[in-house]
Amino acid sequence: MELLKRLDPLWIALLIIGGLNWAILALFETNVVAEIVGTGTAADVVYVLVGIAALMCVPRMLEGTRMHVPGTHSRPHGV
Repeated sequence: MELLKRLDPLWIALLIIGGLNWAILALFETNVVAEIVGTGTAADVVYVLVGIAALMCVPRMLEGTRMHVPGTHSRPHGV
């Protein structure tokens, strides 16, 4: 679990890269990922990493809400 916490900056950076890519794609019709790594397997790997980054950040985003990820909250005492 400590390793996953250490990788938080990586996940956040990948989310920022993915978000900026979508913004640039919408505004200027230019896919920056495809421009840098080309189309094909390399681009697919980048997109998969951005998707994994999004999934890894979900528990952190839910920490302040009443919604909890199964298995991460403790049961009240006496129940």
